[in-house]
Amino acid sequence: MSRLRPLMTAFLLTTTALTATVTVALPAQAAITCDTDTTGGSTFYDGPSASRKYDARFSNSASIPNLSTHTPQGAGTWYNWDGSGKNLLLVASYRSGADSQIYGIDPATGSTVGVVAIAESHVGGIAVSKGWAFVSGAGSSIRKYSLTALRDALKAAGTPYLTQVGTARDVAAASFIGTYGDSLFAGSFNETGRGTMYEYKIATDGTLTTLAGAWEIPTKTQGLTVTAGHFIYSTSYGRTNRSNLYVVKRGQKDLDAAALSCFRAPSMTEGITEYNGTAYLVYESASHLYGSDPNTLNVIPRMHKATISSLTSLVP
Repeated sequence: MSRLRPLMTAFLLTTTALTATVTVALPAQAAITCDTDTTGGSTFYDGPSASRKYDARFSNSASIPNLSTHTPQGAGTWYNWDGSGKNLLLVASYRSGADSQIYGIDPATGSTVGVVAIAESHVGGIAVSKGWAFVSGAGSSIRKYSLTALRDALKAAGTPYLTQVGTARDVAAASFIGTYGDSLFAGSFNETGRGTMYEYKIATDGTLTTLAGAWEIPTKTQGLTVTAGHFIYSTSYGRTNRSNLYVVKRGQKDLDAAALSCFRAPSMTEGITEYNGTAYLVYESASHLYGSDPNTLNVIPRMHKATISSLTSLVP
């Protein structure tokens, strides 16, 4: 008995310690409440209203080309793209078994100024920084393209093919990409739970150096834009489900410890980018894969836009 009692005591202590560990981990997966309040009335887009907050902030913007053949995913911004002070919104789009495409869209006019083909991938993210265009590649990788070569290709007739520079950089995940200054953020889409995101420092030659420590991100993250003080995430999955937009105050890597606001958006949001104080949000719902399906809740062939301040003011 004298030998059995210590063993039983050790077992109980171990069990208690394990139980305590599980209890501590649970809050990290606690559900985040998103605002779904809606009038249920008419909207500026197809299908039912997503939420009052969305409808009050967003409006229609530029049409996305080639929806009959490709499905839009990533969104980025290119300032002074042609050297004359003009700017571009970039949208990356995919088609299974075919080249992916990059569209250059003039935010001032909404017109498409050029289309470029690149190697096939899901192209969930596209971003511009330090002389490079970074695009989500196959698997968990990030490709880089020379902005000089991309500029020439966008100005050329037809749909010229652009080759990446060097070998794609393998990263932890690249379902989406966002940049701020000389930092690139890339993370994972997770259908059933929180994902993770890492920050990478961008060198002048386009080399990415990983910074330690992952950021916890919302479930089903599809797109990201980064401001000085906030992360704005686009999250969605499924043509019959509405999306959510998260505005998260930067600083806390634990999502439950961060100040944030979440509200519902129309179905099938994808990339989101910031240009000159305006957020531009891309939808895949009007592509040839989903647009003719009666089950697609909101068929949206255009970008939607909102002022950044109307979003970040939700989490001052």
